[in-house]
Amino acid sequence: MLTSEKSQVSLRLPTSLVSQFDRIAAILERDRTWVMQKALSQYLAIEGAEILADAQGLDELDRGDSVDLEDVLEKARAIVDAAENRRRMRVG
Repeated sequence: MLTSEKSQVSLRLPTSLVSQFDRIAAILERDRTWVMQKALSQYLAIEGAEILADAQGLDELDRGDSVDLEDVLEKARAIVDAAENRRRMRVG
């Protein structure tokens, strides 16, 4: 997911965190930037994606794009009841 477009970013990080990146980079025979890009990409794919999905859901609720829980439960009950009736007809 790394693109060819680049932006310069400057961070202040705890020395211990940078040391861990350096150790991983040495083990993998890569540079620190590569390791940090992988770590950030993984964060965005997991936690970041969850945060964005939550925000999207909240935006939908704010716009009124939602379904009443009772309507969903009623529909689910109807589906279960229909399946039970089909099962009874096959068995009995």
